[in-house]
Amino acid sequence: MGVAFFQAGDGARLAYRDEGQGLPVLCLAGLTRSMDDFDYLAPTLADCRMIRMDYRGRGQSDWTGAATYTVPQEGADALALLDHLGIERAAIIGTSRGGLIAMYLAAVAKDRLLGVCLNDVGPALTRSGLEAIMDHVGRRPTARTLGEVAERLPIALRGFGAVPEGRWAEEAARLYRQADDGVDLTYDPALRDSFLAAMKNPDATAWPLFDAMAGLPLALIHGAGSDLLSDETVAEMQRRRPDMIYGKVPGRGHIPWLDEAESVAVVRAWVEAVGRGAS
Repeated sequence: MGVAFFQAGDGARLAYRDEGQGLPVLCLAGLTRSMDDFDYLAPTLADCRMIRMDYRGRGQSDWTGAATYTVPQEGADALALLDHLGIERAAIIGTSRGGLIAMYLAAVAKDRLLGVCLNDVGPALTRSGLEAIMDHVGRRPTARTLGEVAERLPIALRGFGAVPEGRWAEEAARLYRQADDGVDLTYDPALRDSFLAAMKNPDATAWPLFDAMAGLPLALIHGAGSDLLSDETVAEMQRRRPDMIYGKVPGRGHIPWLDEAESVAVVRAWVEAVGRGAS
């Protein structure tokens, strides 16, 4: 199906897609991103029911103001989508912000989860990576065209090596939209205010939320050049969850696109683990 809409608890109109049959997998995107990010993942989930959404203030969903752009609200919206679709339990693939939402849901609504796959995110994030996000979130780029954005992305996105042909142009079109007066954001600029409010304690960690995923099939995909998820944090995640399926993706920073061979292997192993647990 194409893009559809449902109404959140406060009346916000939120966009989603629901495709395929089988294990329900809810795909949650990064901070400023949209459901389109998971186009690269779709072939790997061909035998699953792939569900994705645009958070409020992003993509095709309503803008509802900085105070509503929080992990708890976005978690509530994710549960509202599952309720709308009549899905009692789903597995979650969470990219960056989406992974934080998944961990939060494990703490407050674990009975709704079948498993969690984290894409380049963990319970502790590096200060340098967070500051890099702070530098650009909510700000229009100086580039005048999407073509200029595509040329700059290999420099702006640290840790990336060789990428598929045309990928930077695709990414530019996902990150921004062409406007008459230059390149504009695809999300509410007020997201910056929400992010800055959440950054008042940049060294805060979410280890209790990570531990809340105990008993759920868990996987982690890690960009080898990530500036947000450190090797030290990954090591502690593995210590606490030695059963965690793990893959490190060479030539990728924050975030892997999930179509890399290493990412595909992790996702497929995790889907199989979730399927065994759900049967």
